[in-house]
Amino acid sequence: MPQDAIEIQGLRLRCRIGCSGHERRGLSDVVIDLWITTDASLAGDSDQLADAWNYRTPTKAVIAAVENSEFYTVEALATRIAHIVTADHSAPSVRVRVTKPGALRYADTVGITLTRTPADFTPDTPEAVSP
Repeated sequence: MPQDAIEIQGLRLRCRIGCSGHERRGLSDVVIDLWITTDASLAGDSDQLADAWNYRTPTKAVIAAVENSEFYTVEALATRIAHIVTADHSAPSVRVRVTKPGALRYADTVGITLTRTPADFTPDTPEAVSP
């Protein structure tokens, strides 16, 4: 199977994220990048939208979840996003990068990149929940 990837870059959202009091009082900017593995060969051959993996629906779900979330760590936020894309929307795997601009003095951004598959979210693995 080809290892094609749909890329969604620079999804800029706001949510409550952080550990300190001043971070928790307001919303913070986060930037999300997604690399979603898929087999694009059928859609590439047919040029039919029905043969492509639908990225619009999971992206809308990610936006809604992030904008209504409260997390202490970017790790937990990235895990929640991975769960949405893989377990809820059947992507074979996803690489998620979440960065928080301005989180560290003298640095442009701080963040994490992780890769997950649906198998990482088995029924006995608790889903990331917001505090």
